[in-house]
Amino acid sequence: MTTRVAAIDCGTNSIRLLVADVDPRTGTLKDLDRRMRIVRLGQGVDRTGRLAPEALERTFAACREYAAVIAEYGVPASRVRFVATSASRDADNRDDFVRGVVDLLGVEPVVISGDQEAALSFTGATRELTGEHGLLTPYLVVDIGGGSTEFVLGSDRVSAARSVDVGCVRMTERHIVCDGVPVDPPTPGIVAAMTADIDAALAEAAVTVPMDQARTLVGLAGSVTTVAAIALGLPAYDPAAIHHARIGIDQVRAVTGRLLAATHAERAAIPVMHEGRVDVIGAGALVLLRIMERTGAAEVVVSEHDILDGIAFAAADGSAEKAL
Repeated sequence: MTTRVAAIDCGTNSIRLLVADVDPRTGTLKDLDRRMRIVRLGQGVDRTGRLAPEALERTFAACREYAAVIAEYGVPASRVRFVATSASRDADNRDDFVRGVVDLLGVEPVVISGDQEAALSFTGATRELTGEHGLLTPYLVVDIGGGSTEFVLGSDRVSAARSVDVGCVRMTERHIVCDGVPVDPPTPGIVAAMTADIDAALAEAAVTVPMDQARTLVGLAGSVTTVAAIALGLPAYDPAAIHHARIGIDQVRAVTGRLLAATHAERAAIPVMHEGRVDVIGAGALVLLRIMERTGAAEVVVSEHDILDGIAFAAADGSAEKAL
């Protein structure tokens, strides 16, 4: 028997909704509605420590839209899960965010830890990989978000996990934006500084997660899927073509170099580029490249299923305390 659920993942850069019918016994999930809005909730958080009023309003506008969709599909409040990640963990005024979400959706956001985020991402990305031809375990799942990146190692369950504060928005704001104005394209010096920052975070993650034990690298979230779409030469963003695509390191290196050398207008003209990723995709691609170079991965298996799907499975379990 399936359970109808609604899962919302609110990160630093985007807020996403999945309404699905889930069968926890078989581990299957049928999408009814999956959508994303880029709201840049984490705008300026790395610098100010606070969620900006305009960022909150963009996020609440998306919540109003999602509330209508959830009502349309008849999902009961007991099966709605709202998970908030990096930006709201870091913000001094996160109570303003929580109150706004409760007012609009009737559920309180669960502001999860980095370890919880990692475990949910792992579940969402790997639950359907069992039996996939040629994919060896353990998996190293990397979820490159706006404010943080999660590293999770495991086979049928998580054996090690770590979240570190490097993501496409955080790296862009820390290195590429100067006095509020982006250096476009970034200079070689900026790229070198950003690379050093990423490498330090990878070294930190490696203390907890033995990345060299991984047999398959699985990449999640918008930076990874966008790099994959560019590498595949797609004329438009196509989730079906991207899901489980295998992208080689030479392809990732070429796309990253192209993005970091391009102007805003050149990046915006790429057919698969979402307008909300134009400013941050170069940093996100560099994070992926450095992970592949650090781990020695010859390719990354790209997944369109991630923490959002993990949240949906958790919602079907029926206990927020147990699942999250």
